[in-house]
Amino acid sequence: TFGSTDLTSTVGYDSIIQHLNDGRKNCKEFEDFLKERAIIEEKYGKELINLSKKKPCGQTELNTLKRSLDVFKQQIDNVGQGHIQLAQTLREEAKKMEEFREKQKLHRKKIELIMEAIHKNRNLQYKKTMEAKRLYEQRCRDKDEAEQAVHRNANLVTQKQQEKLFLKLAQTKSALEDSDRGYQQSITALEKIREEWLKEHIKACEFFETQECERISYFRNALWLHVNQLSQGCVQNDEKYEEIRKSLEMCSIEKDIDFFVNLRKTGSSAPGESSVEPHSHAGPHLCFFLSRRAPLPTPTSGPGEFLTLGGFCSHRGSV
Repeated sequence: TFGSTDLTSTVGYDSIIQHLNDGRKNCKEFEDFLKERAIIEEKYGKELINLSKKKPCGQTELNTLKRSLDVFKQQIDNVGQGHIQLAQTLREEAKKMEEFREKQKLHRKKIELIMEAIHKNRNLQYKKTMEAKRLYEQRCRDKDEAEQAVHRNANLVTQKQQEKLFLKLAQTKSALEDSDRGYQQSITALEKIREEWLKEHIKACEFFETQECERISYFRNALWLHVNQLSQGCVQNDEKYEEIRKSLEMCSIEKDIDFFVNLRKTGSSAPGESSVEPHSHAGPHLCFFLSRRAPLPTPTSGPGEFLTLGGFCSHRGSV
């Protein structure tokens, strides 16, 4: 799948390595995401705690509503603590992802070093083989030219010159034989290296595939765990909010009004009539009422119930 007709090409191998590097980068990005999320969670948790402790919220309320507000502020503090705990959990998960990345990097590095050495050796031997081939082809041409010179000048040169031509032909044949042996040896060595490279290449691909399966599985599980942690945080927060709702269900408007009346009552007698007394020198026509307060209403509710006095709801037994 990742092969090539070019013996010295590493395009398939490079493609695999690039994909593995991208995968490692993706894990690092998720690791950084967890760290950033942890910072946000911790900051939010601390701000919630400061808010619940420092910001007044119905501080003059009385009785049952006061107790509900106390529960409210305590649970908001608990929610803040939960976010801080979540931040610590996220940092631990980010650390695990980092350790996983480094472990894979270390194992992969061993394979990469082996493959780099094989690629280097293969390319060097290929270069030597191509040089041997070039030399062999040149020796073939030299022999052909020497043979042509002998045939061409067979009847045109002296005996001594002809001997030189035959000597040169013999030398070119000897050189050709030497270059042919060298070429064959180079090809044999290259083929041996090619087989070794192919064997290691297959092993490397199998290792990389296994490692990539592990990475994808680990990444997927890490994402799943992260979402579960967020869901768990929401559930725990809702449990805290439920405590607030339960407290509010116990809140009684009547009891709070009754509590206030008993705590702040000032008396049950209403002011009498207001009038202006005439001056001793003034006539009787100057005497008049400035105002007259209407009589108190007759209670119509039973004992312990509420009635209205002057526009304010009051407890009968307390006035």
